Amino acid sequence: MTTATGAALRRIQTGNALSAFGNGFTVPFMFVYVAQVRNLGAAAAGTVLALFAVAALVVLPFTGRVIDRRGPLPVAVAGTVLASAGSLGIALSEGTVAMYVSAAVFGAGLSVIQPALATMIVWSSTTATRSRAFATQFFLNNLGLGVGGLLGGLVVDTDRPSSFLLLFGIESAMYLVLGATVATVRLPDGPRVECPSHGGEDGTAARDGLRALLSDRAMVTLSALGFVMFFACYGQFESGLSAYAVEASRISPATLGVALAANTAVIVLAQFVVLRLVERRRRSRVMALVGLIWTVAWLVAGVSGLVADRHALAVAAIISTYALFGLGEAMLSPTVAPLVADLAPARMVGRYNSAFALVKQLALAIGPAVGGPMGATLHGPYIVMLVLCSLGVTVLALLLGRRLTAEQDNPLRASLVVAASMPVRPVEEVRPVPATRSAEPARTVRAG
Repeated sequence: MTTATGAALRRIQTGNALSAFGNGFTVPFMFVYVAQVRNLGAAAAGTVLALFAVAALVVLPFTGRVIDRRGPLPVAVAGTVLASAGSLGIALSEGTVAMYVSAAVFGAGLSVIQPALATMIVWSSTTATRSRAFATQFFLNNLGLGVGGLLGGLVVDTDRPSSFLLLFGIESAMYLVLGATVATVRLPDGPRVECPSHGGEDGTAARDGLRALLSDRAMVTLSALGFVMFFACYGQFESGLSAYAVEASRISPATLGVALAANTAVIVLAQFVVLRLVERRRRSRVMALVGLIWTVAWLVAGVSGLVADRHALAVAAIISTYALFGLGEAMLSPTVAPLVADLAPARMVGRYNSAFALVKQLALAIGPAVGGPMGATLHGPYIVMLVLCSLGVTVLALLLGRRLTAEQDNPLRASLVVAASMPVRPVEEVRPVPATRSAEPARTVRAG
């Protein structure tokens, strides 16, 4: 990595951490703000959260193409402006329609930022350094969210609506800071897609890009694996698992906050220790191991429901569940995103990142819709479903490993093997040439 790319990467990571810090001020309190502070009701609050995902599903299919054409930097800046405007709109909205429009704008901006930043990280890193770059991004994201959420909890007061305006104002400002920081980044030249002169050619090129992506068996397998992973983890955090913990394990909402803090703490404390352990391992095997860890996590959650009468044991089990999820997340951060980048052809990095982000949003939309009602009422079937999903992660990861090249599955080790196998040119002994009387003195040649 050169000095220039290192400086670019540091700016990207700094801006990303600050935006996560701002986002942390509002994430835990969005539902309460819409439902209680603005008195729009629980149904409206649920719709607002759903609109975040719906907006992403609408925008992401076009985002990758624009990134590959124009580059990730202008797309990222545009996304930060949209997210900032949406956040401020949510803060100022008093009616349902205005709240829904602001939520859609915010969700669209947020969904654009993610693949644009991922592509910027790809451009500013090498195959050997990419895992550490994405692990650092994930670490800073969680650190920012955790610190922001902690400070937001000290500020927020449901009896003072102005306290929520402050939180959303901070979030809005932090997205503008991200945009300003990203705008100063000097990215190395990356591949661009030529802009066609006719609209018909544009549609043909888009179809060709989609066809190429769908014909990539490794990417299709990784997308299926990603959907199951996001469904079984992030898709349950604020819906099914929370409902199960409250209804089956009889855990208080305050204790759920402690469990979420444990999840963040494990990620922050273990991220770089885990990175050292996994960056030389096969990516497919790491993901398969995560599936097994999450299987244990869901079994422990099931135990918490069975021992609900023993409150301390139930609490310990739920906190352990969230902590095990955090361990798996720390293992995935240097594994999944870099693999998406390594699978992508040079001119399709933006589309591959956007396609995977779209898969994530689908899982985050379907996960709560399925898991929420099951976690609240069908406790046994809910745990069985998630155990099977976690085992499915392991099976799909092993299948993916068969479709990856050695360089894609373990790029760091592959690069070391290549370096070790390069022949070393022997140093020839230089013998002095004896001087002779007939030797002519060297002549100085001048440029005429």
